Amino acid sequence: MVKLVLDGTDLVIERDGRQVMRLDTYCFAVGTGSNDYRMSHGSFKIREKLGAKEPLETQGFEHGDGGGVVMKLSEGAMAVTAEGDVVRFEPQGLDGYNRMWINLPASEGEYVYGGGENFSEFNLRGKKLNVWVAEHINALQVAKKLIKQVFGVKNTTRKQKFSNYETYYAQPTFMSSAKYFFHSFTTARAEFDFTKKSIHVIKIDNIAPFCIGFGDDFEQLLTSLTDIVGRQPQLPDWVYDGHILGVQGGTDVMLDKLKVAREHGIQVNGLWIQDWEGRRVTAVGKQLFWNWQWDRELYPDLDKQIARLAAEGVKVLGYCNPFLAVEKPLYKEASAKGYCVKNAEGEDYYVTITTFPAAMIDLTNPEAYEWLKGVIKKNMIELGLAGWMADFGEYLPTDCVLFSGEDPELVHNTWPARWAKLNREAVEESGKLGEIMFFTRAGYTDTPRYSTMMWNGDNHVDFSIDFGLPSVIPAALSLTCCGFGLSHSDVGGYTTFLNLKRSAELYMRWCEMNAFSPIMRGHEGLNPDLNVQFDGDEQVLAHGAKMSRIHAALKPYLKQAVALNAEKGLGVMRPLFFYYDEKEAYEEAYEYLLGRDILVAPVLKAGADKREVYLPDDSWIHLPSGKRYEGGRFTVDAPIGSIPVFVRAHADDSVLEMANHLFEEA
Repeated sequence: MVKLVLDGTDLVIERDGRQVMRLDTYCFAVGTGSNDYRMSHGSFKIREKLGAKEPLETQGFEHGDGGGVVMKLSEGAMAVTAEGDVVRFEPQGLDGYNRMWINLPASEGEYVYGGGENFSEFNLRGKKLNVWVAEHINALQVAKKLIKQVFGVKNTTRKQKFSNYETYYAQPTFMSSAKYFFHSFTTARAEFDFTKKSIHVIKIDNIAPFCIGFGDDFEQLLTSLTDIVGRQPQLPDWVYDGHILGVQGGTDVMLDKLKVAREHGIQVNGLWIQDWEGRRVTAVGKQLFWNWQWDRELYPDLDKQIARLAAEGVKVLGYCNPFLAVEKPLYKEASAKGYCVKNAEGEDYYVTITTFPAAMIDLTNPEAYEWLKGVIKKNMIELGLAGWMADFGEYLPTDCVLFSGEDPELVHNTWPARWAKLNREAVEESGKLGEIMFFTRAGYTDTPRYSTMMWNGDNHVDFSIDFGLPSVIPAALSLTCCGFGLSHSDVGGYTTFLNLKRSAELYMRWCEMNAFSPIMRGHEGLNPDLNVQFDGDEQVLAHGAKMSRIHAALKPYLKQAVALNAEKGLGVMRPLFFYYDEKEAYEEAYEYLLGRDILVAPVLKAGADKREVYLPDDSWIHLPSGKRYEGGRFTVDAPIGSIPVFVRAHADDSVLEMANHLFEEA
């Protein structure tokens, strides 16, 4: 339990008689400002014009409601209440301002994590973070990378400037190694500045309440945080039973691919057909026709095949997003009913997606919201789909006009959470929660309470630190630190152009990693013809079969971890520092704990057959060899098919029995 203690004009937060934070006389400031946004393909250039910044001096305290206090400031006030281990701050009397700065104490050797989903960094100390939902990989970044690759620069070890990065999932939340979290209830853009020696500076582009939570350990912190932002429900039982194959091209192709997979021993629990509603071939690859109706020409008898395959233990999954293809019937219906987001002239606002325009359903319009939910319920759930990729959510323009009359700048960040809520309601209202899983790409505060699963977006089909296989590990861990505990990535990545194409080695290494994640799901990629697929050759098939069996064998362990996430918010993929107070654990961004007892260190470099691993101070068993290690740094053999993965020697007997046979029986 935390306690508020007044010390002159400082507010001291104590926990169990120990000071855990001191907010000094000038911990707040306010001001005014305006932002200019330029969006292209979901990527934003933001220019801010700030007015005067006014420091707010704490001039005294008054007793507040419920045992709280009111900080009397030189202008306005801050109502502060403590409940359990969380302190809440509510600004008062600051209506003339739309900028707020919060200065929190920082210490030498402190680490910070979160801010949403960050692919290039895990520890954010020394970084400035823009908390704004956007495309993670924009066209300019891809073009620059391709130019480098044409000239032989592979970009596998260098990182781009962190200031250049955007993310699908932004959240005004961070977790500190000092065992506290910060969370703002704003919907506006925010900036976190972790570059200063003695303070963390949080700037919010409106006046909004926030909270700070404390705990004895990181598990307790996550439970406290997810009490606020929400938790994901348990996953359907079938998702653990093997590999969800990413296939497309029609009914015959789908069934032929399944036949090949089965003949080669792959345990298939699902077929993800993203083109169930039709395929659009563009200059950048094989994309989709965003008309959420079954394409009967491409997929004849799909309804019958879905039912037949389900009886055999193979689920069929689809795809949808909040856009509509302007050439197709659903758009014409939605447009006629006035259901689309508008531009300043009152016309449907077309947003360019790669090479084509699309309209966006206005989720602030209750009729439009219910209409789109009904489309999902009738055209997808009634068809028998057991899940789908609920894509996008990042593209709401700040210059659009919404049905509700709300300011789109303050709605933009919330759009992916509204989209997740719509999908969740469609599932629940159909009585299918616990049977259907949908997975989202974009997110913000409230996404953890509505989405059933995240995936790490459109990663490059390579080993690059910034966008390829390595990047999904800090992405998953930063999501965990923000309270979203269920995530996975496309086996093999997605983004494919010219000479940026998937190799057999990359596919197999990614397959190894995803066998040790909550679900194992493939993707053919943006341009499937350039990519090695699960059936690329006999070696790839045999490798996929082995990894699918390992993933299925992990089922009881994964189910237990997912149940704990649903109950207490403890992410399935966890940072090492959660349990090991060691400098190396706080700095490790490319290893993770799967649940409490399994440590995974994926191979991250092309051509590697060994990997250096850091093992925290504990006893570990290397599963491929059975060799025992104590804490330290070691180089272990890691040929393809032998991912460096370890189990704690002090784990429960049931975990040890399962883990020690994973590679033997696969």
